[in-house]
Amino acid sequence: MWLLSHLPLGVLYLFGCVLYVLLYYVAGYRKKVVMQNLAESFPEKSPKELRETAKEFYLNFADYVVETIRLGGMSEREIRSRITYEDLEIVERYLEEKRPVVAYFSHCFNWEWVTSLGVVADVEGSERSQVYRPLKSKWMDAYMLRIRERFNSRCYAKATVFRELLRRRKEGVTTFTGFMSDQKPSHNDPGYITMLLNHPTAMITGTATVAQKLGAAVVYFDMTKLHRGRYHVRIVPIADDASAMAPDEITERYTRLLECNIRRQPSIWLWTHKRWKHPVEPGK
Repeated sequence: MWLLSHLPLGVLYLFGCVLYVLLYYVAGYRKKVVMQNLAESFPEKSPKELRETAKEFYLNFADYVVETIRLGGMSEREIRSRITYEDLEIVERYLEEKRPVVAYFSHCFNWEWVTSLGVVADVEGSERSQVYRPLKSKWMDAYMLRIRERFNSRCYAKATVFRELLRRRKEGVTTFTGFMSDQKPSHNDPGYITMLLNHPTAMITGTATVAQKLGAAVVYFDMTKLHRGRYHVRIVPIADDASAMAPDEITERYTRLLECNIRRQPSIWLWTHKRWKHPVEPGK
């Protein structure tokens, strides 16, 4: 993995093209799930349009794999040139005011590159971090933590993140923490049910609850893939002070921003998960 991470992206994209063919045409990796998710989410699209979106998704997925490998050997100068941020001064102002910031982001490609925020939002006395779920493979878990923390950023496990953020606040550190919140809630976790992409969907509420308890400002990372190896993130405010809002209201605002993001560029969202495997009903 270390050797591969030092190959130029142009070379790695050749591997990505091969991976795309294997995933889509040969193995048909979760193709039935992808096509069902797309068809139910975009009933207005023709079968041809759905197939084209699926193909673009699998190519983006293959790009994601090789781009994530490359992250392990990428320099600070290169990552700065490959992912740009708009309206980052919103976050910097909160951090300069010593106010914690909670950032929603989603499984839009390439979310792994957002760890580069550690080199562009470096306000004195602040810390950039993200929440992660430990992987079953100890080797892969250690490797992913290593590359995610390369650019002056820290990782906190989902189970302990609130406790860690409280500890950092007591130590006088202002935190800027990213939460991946577009997945269904874990078993026994509370969820907020709303409409997302033509589906009643249980959204994670833990992010909003943490933000409320911290009295944090809340923003959304609106992701766009410009072309291969080039991404742009727009910082969108959600709440100036989460303690003044109900968690469900924060979650609803995030859901609407996420849906707009996906509809604008559907091929960059991760469609291989069975997101609506267990149907829910609004108001339940």
